[in-house]
Amino acid sequence: MFSDTHFHFHNIIERGVDGIEILTQLAERNTFFALDIGTRCDDLLSRHVQMQETIASLPDGLREEADRMIYYSAGIWPDVDEIKNRVQAVKKLEESIETFMDKSHLAAIGECGLDHHWNPEGVDGRCESDFDRAVYEGERELFQMQIELARKMNLPVIVHSRDAFEDTLDCIKNMGWHRGVIHCYSYGREEARKFLDLGWYIAFGGAVTYTKKAKMDEMTELLNYVPEDRILMETDAPYLAPVPFRGQVNTPVLVEHCYNFVSHARGVLASELSLTVDKNIRELFKL
Repeated sequence: MFSDTHFHFHNIIERGVDGIEILTQLAERNTFFALDIGTRCDDLLSRHVQMQETIASLPDGLREEADRMIYYSAGIWPDVDEIKNRVQAVKKLEESIETFMDKSHLAAIGECGLDHHWNPEGVDGRCESDFDRAVYEGERELFQMQIELARKMNLPVIVHSRDAFEDTLDCIKNMGWHRGVIHCYSYGREEARKFLDLGWYIAFGGAVTYTKKAKMDEMTELLNYVPEDRILMETDAPYLAPVPFRGQVNTPVLVEHCYNFVSHARGVLASELSLTVDKNIRELFKL
């Protein structure tokens, strides 16, 4: 059966979508694993409360199923203010994790990492001028501090890396904690090889469905290069909605389109890929 794993979404409850409808669909589809991702140092507890309130509103037969499948991560996305206040931010992050009552469903640290995609008009407001030497080094330090926290708590790391391959690789090598996933993977085959050689997983989301015809052979080669025991699928909802929904608000339900694209490229059934991903989820997150 296609268990429809939904790895990695950003708090669907507060993102302007119908959380009850989404959770109902996930539960009805026998979803194995759905991970609500943290991006701020203090959002874990509030996300959990919001999710539990939504689950309580589900039909009687689906509450237990929804509660079973939802897991959480806690991490700090590299916002400039968080970078500048990284010591206090990581301390607050660790405190929130220590007071979290549902530790059996705390699956990872992250997302955390590096972002050097300069788009001042975008949702992230990334300006290269903000990244002087102090901020640049501080971003690396914030990332490495969270890898160290993951090591301390024996948890995997969910890594955000955009236009920052060399620095990302350098940071994870510096820390030597090679348990985690490069989420929404956006680099090529050779970069994948370097992450895979260190033991990292690679996750593909809606962005792979945007591949232009001229790049399709290259994408197909990449999707086949990642070995069966290291591939994960995700949505990154509410971002990166897959074709044919590109440009719309993404939801975890749309992950099936990512599965269809990647399974076709790898020459397997979507149901087979789903079983593979489920197995890898169990291994990475120790479920």
